[in-house]
Amino acid sequence: MTARHLTVRGRRYPLVLPNIRDPRLHVAAVIISVHVLGQVALHFHVSVPQILAAMAASAVLEVALTFRQSRTIVWPASAMLTGSGVALILRVVGTPADQPWFTGSWELYAVVGGLSLLTKYVIRYRGSHVFNPSNIGLVAAFVLLGSSRVQPLDFWWAPLNPAMIAAYVVILGGGLLITRRLHLLELAGSFWVAFAAGLGLLSISGHCMTANWAFAPVCGSDFWRTVVFSPEVMVFLFFMITDPKTVPTGRVGRIAFGVILALVATLLIAPQTDEFGTKVALLSSLVIMCAGRYLLERFVPQTSSTADTPGRFARRLLGGPHATPARPVAFLRVGSAGALVLAVGLAIVLAGLPARGVPIGSNVLAIEPSEIDPSTLPPIALAPDVTDFDHELAGAGIQAVVVTLAQNLELENQALLKRDPTILPTVDHGARLDEMRSRVASAVATGSVVISHYRFESIAAALLVPFGEQTGLSLGLAAQGTLTEETYDGAGTLVTSSERPFHATFAVRRATGARWLNVAVLP
Repeated sequence: MTARHLTVRGRRYPLVLPNIRDPRLHVAAVIISVHVLGQVALHFHVSVPQILAAMAASAVLEVALTFRQSRTIVWPASAMLTGSGVALILRVVGTPADQPWFTGSWELYAVVGGLSLLTKYVIRYRGSHVFNPSNIGLVAAFVLLGSSRVQPLDFWWAPLNPAMIAAYVVILGGGLLITRRLHLLELAGSFWVAFAAGLGLLSISGHCMTANWAFAPVCGSDFWRTVVFSPEVMVFLFFMITDPKTVPTGRVGRIAFGVILALVATLLIAPQTDEFGTKVALLSSLVIMCAGRYLLERFVPQTSSTADTPGRFARRLLGGPHATPARPVAFLRVGSAGALVLAVGLAIVLAGLPARGVPIGSNVLAIEPSEIDPSTLPPIALAPDVTDFDHELAGAGIQAVVVTLAQNLELENQALLKRDPTILPTVDHGARLDEMRSRVASAVATGSVVISHYRFESIAAALLVPFGEQTGLSLGLAAQGTLTEETYDGAGTLVTSSERPFHATFAVRRATGARWLNVAVLP
C-alpha cells in the first residue's frame, strides 16, 4: 500500500491507497470483467445500479469502520470485492435481462452487500473474521428471503459462444494466477477433484434437478458435466473458498479443508431437486467449513511443522510417528481409510434418494388421440432465442413439438370425457395438471363437461424463462385460430357446440423426460 495524508478541517489523516500488487485488486478485476461480459453479452439478470449499490454499501461501511478503529482513511479493497461478489451471485426475482440501468431492488443489493461486510467485523475469532463475507451474506439472503424473492446465479450461463469462452478464459486464467500466487492452488484443486468425484457418484445413482435453463430435468452425466464445469462453480472455488483469512494456514490443512468441503457440499446437494436448493447447498457448505475450520486445524500440522507436507502426513497417518510403519498397523489403517471412503459414498447415495430420477407417467399413451397431420399445421415462427438455445428445435424439431401439443390437448379432452384423471400426468405438469384435475373432478361432480378443440392458424415460438422457484425453462407457443367448445352431458351426449377465435400462449416443457408436457395456457 502507498500511505499518504488527507487534510480534513485542518486535521491530517493517514490515507492508504490501493497498490497494483494487491491480490484483492486482481480478484476484483476478474469479477468486474465477468460483470461486464454479463451485461454486454451473457444476458445476466442484474443491472448496473444493483451492482453499484452492493459495492457502494460495502465500501462506505468499511471506510467508516476502519476510520473509527484507526483514524485512517483506507481504500476499501476487501469491501468492494465483497459487494461485487454479492452482486455476481444474487438475483432478485423480476429483474429483466438486457436492461443495464434498471433501478428496481437496488436497495436489497445494498442491504445484502452491507450486512455481508458487517459479518467481517462482528463475527470474529482470534483477531480475524470467521466467514467469507459475501458467502455468508448470500446464504443468509437465500435462506431468509426464499426462492420467491431471490435466486442464485445459474450454473449454466450460455451456449459455448465467444462471450462464454471469454468468461471461462477470464475466470480460469485469473483464478489460476491468483491462487498460485497466494499458495492456494492446492486447496482449489483438492476441492474440485473431490467435488467431481462426489458428484460423479451422485450422478451414477441417477440424480436429477430442475433448472431455469433446461426444458427437461438435468440428470446423470448431464448433471455432472453441467455442475462440475459450471463457471459459477469455478468462481466459487477460485474466488470464494480461497479467502486466505478463512482457511487453514498449512498445506496439509488446506488440502484437507478442500476435500472435506467437497464432501460436505456433495452431501448437502444430494437431496436437492432444483437448482435453487443445489446452489444454496453449495454455498452453505463453505459456511459450515469456515465454522469448523479451527477444529480441523487441531488435527493437521501447522505451517511451521516439518510434517506439513502431504507425503509425510500420509505416512504418519498410516503408521503413527515412525517413518516406516509396521505392516499390520499400516494394513489396519489403510483398511480403516477404505471403510471410511465406502461409508461416505454410501451416505452420498442415501442422501440423494429424494432426487433419484424423475418418474415418467404411466404408459397411458396407448390411448392414442386422433392422428395429427403435420401438413395441416401453419408455418411456425421461431424467435432467435429458441434456435440459439437449442438448434434441434429448428424446422422439423419445432413442428414435432406442436404436434405433441395438439396430441396433449386431445388427450386432455379424453381425460375429461372419460372422467379419468390418470391420463393427465402423461400430458400435463405443474399448474396445468392441477387445473385439469380440477376440471375432471368438476365433471364427475356435475355430470357436465366442456371440451376444447383448437384449430391453429398461426404459431410463434419463444422461450419462457420463469422467475422465482427454479422449475425449469419452458417453450411458449403463441397461437391464434379458432376454438370449438363442445358441452357433453353425463351420458356422453353432445349438448351444445360453439366456435370463437382464440389467442393464447401454450407453455410446454419436458418436465419429466423426453415428452413435451403442457404446463400452462396463458392469455
